[in-house]
Amino acid sequence: MKKENQSDTPQAGGFRGSFSGKLGYVLAVAGSAVGLGNIWRFPYLAAKYGGGIFLLTYLVLMLTFGYALIVSETALGRMTKRSPVGAFGAFGKSVPFRFGGWINAVIPMLIVPYYSVIGGWVVKYLIEYVRGSTAALAEDGYFEAFLSEGFCAWVWFLVFGALVAAVLFAGVKQGVERVSKIMMPLLVILAVFVAGYSMSRPGAWEGVKYFLIPNFKNFSWMTVVAAMGQMFYSLSIAMGILYTYGSYIKKDVDIEKSTAQVELFDTAIAMLAGLMVIPAVFAFSGGDPNMLKAGPSLMFITLPKVFAGMGFGTGAGILFFLLVLLAALTSAISLAESGVSTFEDQFGFGRVKSALLMGIIMLVFGSASVFGFGALDFISVLGMSILDFFDFLTNSLMMPVAALATCLLVTRVVGLKRIAEEVEQSSGFRRKKMYCFFMRYLAPVCIVIILFSSIANVFGWITM
Repeated sequence: MKKENQSDTPQAGGFRGSFSGKLGYVLAVAGSAVGLGNIWRFPYLAAKYGGGIFLLTYLVLMLTFGYALIVSETALGRMTKRSPVGAFGAFGKSVPFRFGGWINAVIPMLIVPYYSVIGGWVVKYLIEYVRGSTAALAEDGYFEAFLSEGFCAWVWFLVFGALVAAVLFAGVKQGVERVSKIMMPLLVILAVFVAGYSMSRPGAWEGVKYFLIPNFKNFSWMTVVAAMGQMFYSLSIAMGILYTYGSYIKKDVDIEKSTAQVELFDTAIAMLAGLMVIPAVFAFSGGDPNMLKAGPSLMFITLPKVFAGMGFGTGAGILFFLLVLLAALTSAISLAESGVSTFEDQFGFGRVKSALLMGIIMLVFGSASVFGFGALDFISVLGMSILDFFDFLTNSLMMPVAALATCLLVTRVVGLKRIAEEVEQSSGFRRKKMYCFFMRYLAPVCIVIILFSSIANVFGWITM
């Protein structure tokens, strides 16, 4: 990177990149938070766990628990000017500190390869809709046949990975920030348009009511567990990203205000995703919410059938998958950027070398995930494919442990007072009392619940 694009904070590998200002930082973090989790995961979880009551539960948790963890990670990143390993290491060199830092750092390195595989599927479907293959995409078995081919899916994975790599090589300001400033406003415009079209379909209004109006009869303990898990996935908590992006911001950035803006942006996109998907499927299925419980296959199997049944199906498919591609790219870029920053900080590598190493990791683990549905489909871990196992390992096991490490670092080592002082350098801290209460008492309990619920679900002890 050129010197004028960097901050004056020296690091092991030279000078550390930075965002040009508050807007660049907010859009970059929002881009990280808004991804595939918002577009397909949020709608099907909302349908499965009660619609409006799930939405209400998610909002409460996001504004309290999620807020506390976002502020913590961002403040620690800005305070230390380091990515996760360096941030933890700034407060101690013993094994617990090294473990806490590295688990936060490794998570995005393991997520971005299989995330890019799914990104490749999105590119494939977008191109097919542009070609007018709407009817073919809706045929039974199309998606399974595409995955089993292996090589074709691998090529699309490489295309998506190349797009991510191009941004990484460009750097923080010229790459990550510039792309976020373009993609995020475009994503919002597309989301509003597709949601409006979806809600205008005959019979769609029942889906709108199911999604937005809480029905307390649908509430269960698993509604809370599922909402907490989605909050982690959606807000980029415990992935090292917020440490990394926090280390790029200057002392005049209002952390509390920026966090509130990210919460608003992320929630708005999640709600728009629900309004895109749920009303459309309701209209297509005649009001059957079970159609929404297809999980990951919702985007690639159920929705193409919905689009094929629309008069404007090809156009709707193009707009929807273009929107998903933008969301997937911004999230994948932030995941990979966290890894690049770690290599720069910990090993003294330059920007290009760090990005190249991250690219190799993406290629190796991503290829394994692709061929796990084809040539390597004989490999199964705990009954899961390679991609599903990476998803379980990172989201259900490692992320709760990483979040717990952050809670312990803040409450037992750094101190809530010092975090508050970091936040108050650039603003007031209006939710300070709530923040301290959640970090000291509730956050660790919630994290442990997520961890054990996820493990119990995999082994069939409970059904989520």
